[in-house]
Amino acid sequence: MASLAELGKTVSNPTIPYVETIHGGLVPGNMIVIHGTVPDDADRFQVDLQCGSSTEPRADVAFHFNPRFRRSGCIVCNTLERERWGWEEITYEMPFKKGESFEIVITVLKDKFQVTVNKKHLLLYNHRVSLKKIDTLGIYGKVQIKTIDFVSNVEMPDGSQFEVPYIWNLDAALCVGCTVLIKGEVNKNAKSFAIDLKPSDSRDIALHLNPRVKNKVFVRNSYLHDSWGEEEKEITNFPFSPGMYFELIIFCDAHGFRVAVNGVHMLEYKHRFKQLGKINKVEISGDIKLLDVRRA
Repeated sequence: MASLAELGKTVSNPTIPYVETIHGGLVPGNMIVIHGTVPDDADRFQVDLQCGSSTEPRADVAFHFNPRFRRSGCIVCNTLERERWGWEEITYEMPFKKGESFEIVITVLKDKFQVTVNKKHLLLYNHRVSLKKIDTLGIYGKVQIKTIDFVSNVEMPDGSQFEVPYIWNLDAALCVGCTVLIKGEVNKNAKSFAIDLKPSDSRDIALHLNPRVKNKVFVRNSYLHDSWGEEEKEITNFPFSPGMYFELIIFCDAHGFRVAVNGVHMLEYKHRFKQLGKINKVEISGDIKLLDVRRA
């Protein structure tokens, strides 16, 4: 079978167990996207990022992702080195259901793996083995896989940080069709952070985005004429979690702002501040590591 990374194309309906070399290995910014279905009789399955494909002795497993369906279900993550398992990291949130399809996205970061299931952040797993040693993807157990995609061109920040609070004066004011891209990492003990789009000639805030991580509330508002308006809080899934990497996009259209997090549309916010041509400043504060801010 051809290599995922080398061809950069989709592998369809692979036979399980599936074991394939990732030529070139993994680097920060890589994403492995797996679409499949959990059979009705499933007891467990696993996705392993391995250091080779040897079975005798068994190759090291840098990242073992193992949904188990007995009782209420859990997901066990671990690392195998020299045929010995390390300490288990167990997640009791179970996004997989028997008889239903799923999407797993494993994002490779500099110091950890970040896993999203069905467009929702699930867990983080710190590297215990060097990324340079990982060269094989293995999928085992009772699972049906429809497609596997290896995405190798995700642009990652260089790791340098912007000082927070951060103020960015735009070269040109926002306009319909403009996009602001913010990349960062939520602090491990984060309570909240804020992103404000505002004009420089007043105290007004056209768009106030305030994810409150501790309480899992995503507040949106505007500050006009020296007073806050009515808060908007409704959201399907709170998209942030302590320690996670995120890419937040704010798109300005004629009617309002549209916000996406890690490629998933989150919300729309109708314009309350009508003079878009005056919005020329971005302010970011709170409990995050800010890695990149730009117009896109």
